[in-house]
Amino acid sequence: MKFLDEAKIYLESGKGGAGAVAFRREKFIDMGGPDGGNGGRGGHVYFEVVQNLNTLIDFRYTQHFRASTGDHGRGSNCSGRDGKDIVIKIPVGTVILDEDKETVLFDFVTPGERVLFLKGGDGGFGNAHFKSATNRAPRKALPGWPSEERAVWLRLKLIADSGIIGMPNAGKSTFLSVVSRARPKIADYPFTTLAPNLGVVRSHDNEFVLADIPGLIEGASDGVGLGTRFLGHVERTRVLMHLIDGTQDDIVAAYKTIRAELKAYGGGLAKKPEVIVINKADALGPELAEDQRQTLSKAIRKKVHLISAVSHQGTDDILAELWKHIQKGRAKEADAAAHTIELQDTVFDDE
Repeated sequence: MKFLDEAKIYLESGKGGAGAVAFRREKFIDMGGPDGGNGGRGGHVYFEVVQNLNTLIDFRYTQHFRASTGDHGRGSNCSGRDGKDIVIKIPVGTVILDEDKETVLFDFVTPGERVLFLKGGDGGFGNAHFKSATNRAPRKALPGWPSEERAVWLRLKLIADSGIIGMPNAGKSTFLSVVSRARPKIADYPFTTLAPNLGVVRSHDNEFVLADIPGLIEGASDGVGLGTRFLGHVERTRVLMHLIDGTQDDIVAAYKTIRAELKAYGGGLAKKPEVIVINKADALGPELAEDQRQTLSKAIRKKVHLISAVSHQGTDDILAELWKHIQKGRAKEADAAAHTIELQDTVFDDE
């Protein structure tokens, strides 16, 4: 299935049905009076988050969604039937943006979450509604209320605990295939990965989701290569794994290039915890690999790990390091959620 993480759609709720002007006319019943019913409500537009979707591909072929109109009122005080609601199903991690592609309207991260986005128009009153002691035979009825229309952008940001970043051909897909059951495309040329891949990692009774995004190059923030389009998929991660090809000549420049692109992109990516890893140690040999590690570590003054994804050298240690950061992130989120609930309970108690 083709991966699609951005789509523009057009939404319209249903119009309300018109009220009816009618009078009761039956044999032997004098002055039956008004009995025109109200119009039905137009259909609502909902967004619903479902667990079994991981792409927005359905919205490539269907961009227009319209709820049905409410039925008109009828005589004998019969109200019109409400229009049928429309429910748009989206993957977990979908962000609803306004037409300017910047204003966030909703951010869906909870499976099963359902939100009323556009409200259907109310039905108009029939003439029976206007009957009074001074107006015994009203001939007035109201049309239904108009619908609501809106064009929005859907942007998918994958839900993952950790994300792998780095330049093309650094071995990101290879690492993902080694530590999980994911089977991304792997080849010996740059930009093999053209869309993000997710893998579930199970290590020492610990389980977390790892995301591999297409490689970045210098100028990605200005649209060079694949640009920074896919960086949104690691915005929600708790830790970044920065993978560097140890066989290249200037690993310090490679590291700084990626860091510059993260800062240019924004979204808090440059401030996330980072595990720095030099890959392809098997191709360098022990002495040269260690020399590369020390060179990078001294230049950036950070801890640098050494692995070989192909031979599984050092992969368990990296997973353990990632898990430490993930645990800390989950603990902070749990504390923040508990604090929010505590504040809400305090507010209710005061009331």
